[in-house]
Amino acid sequence: MKIRLSCLPGYETLVPKPRLAAGTLPDWVKTMPAKTESAVLAGAEVRTVKQCPPFLDAMQAGILFPLAADLTVENGELSWDWDLPAHPQGRTSRSPIGVHVPEQGRGVPGVEDGQFLVKFNSFWTLELPEGWWMLFSHPANRGELPFRTLTGLVDADQWRDGLVHFPAIWTDPQFSGTLAAGTPVAQGWPVPREALELEFGPMDEAALTRHTQVQDALQDEPGLYRKSYRAKRS
Repeated sequence: MKIRLSCLPGYETLVPKPRLAAGTLPDWVKTMPAKTESAVLAGAEVRTVKQCPPFLDAMQAGILFPLAADLTVENGELSWDWDLPAHPQGRTSRSPIGVHVPEQGRGVPGVEDGQFLVKFNSFWTLELPEGWWMLFSHPANRGELPFRTLTGLVDADQWRDGLVHFPAIWTDPQFSGTLAAGTPVAQGWPVPREALELEFGPMDEAALTRHTQVQDALQDEPGLYRKSYRAKRS
């Protein structure tokens, strides 16, 4: 699938580009052990999520959308030193972030009364092939980030000339420091816009045999899913 991303002429060297999530695991995943001892299991060795392909594949699927500029956070105040030049055809803010007033998030779990929502601004349009949505959400499994991006679904095959921004709840009021430009603030996954149909029923004899074989093999062969069932990634 080819996805086209466009920015205003002249901005292509000034604003960070979204990037494929493949191969962009954070440092904490790279440094965590693949196995560790479990106190609950009396010191028995267990595999960590570093050996869980679905956990890692979710983090490496789709597109990561970056923070446009360094963001300094001190005493609950957010500031930046970034002067993106005005563009004669520009119609939106040149700030890397904006806000949603508290009333816009009222009733959303996790939004405290009177709390502003952060809006991470994007400078790239996005065009998907006909019949595809883009699901935007918080970067998968990135709980260390001091915010939580809200989830949205956009008809990206139709909304190809407008920008998509990313509202988020600031979840760590004690955070102090700098979020670097390029920090992922949202992740997007293409989703086919098709009606879903659910079908239920008991396993037939052949399916039950396959199911039993898989369950038995899981006990005998660590990493079975990764070795035998995980599709090859490009």
